[in-house]
Amino acid sequence: MPTVANVTTGKPKVAGAVFAAPLGTTLPTDATTALGTAFKELGYVSEDGVANNNTPESENVKAWGGDTVLVLQTEKNDEWTLTLIEALNPEVLKVVYGDANVTEGTGTITVNASSAQLPDKVYVIEMSMKGGALKRVVIPTGSISELGEVVYKDDEAVGYELTITALPNASGVTHFEYIKLAS
Repeated sequence: MPTVANVTTGKPKVAGAVFAAPLGTTLPTDATTALGTAFKELGYVSEDGVANNNTPESENVKAWGGDTVLVLQTEKNDEWTLTLIEALNPEVLKVVYGDANVTEGTGTITVNASSAQLPDKVYVIEMSMKGGALKRVVIPTGSISELGEVVYKDDEAVGYELTITALPNASGVTHFEYIKLAS
């Protein structure tokens, strides 16, 4: 039976919403346990929030006469799109340009933009939902598959739009979702 109590929104948690860590970092297995120190907060995300495209693509096999007799799943990408808007946050820059290409000094940040493949990382997205429910998405292996154009204008925040493709683990799982319902 449908119930309005199950309809919700997803807002960023006050203490941070998107985190990145090196591959091999111990993964959280619930919605509330504190993240390890390897997880670095990536700051504010634009008002567009975070979007997940997790839909299969398929191809229909037809029999003589035109009837569809089989539907073949040809691919199923699990992609997360967001825009990081803390352009002066070294952790954001490390995700966008690679850890080895960003150095911090006293009051300085240096970025060496290169064509090197960005390293895969663990990503965690946390949100608060209606009534105090908490949701945590864990992407064990996330690969930056797209970086949007960076625009520098005087009437909008500099942002790094990125697409994270969640790659399957040994069991074929691309991401985990953990929800703690409000008590």
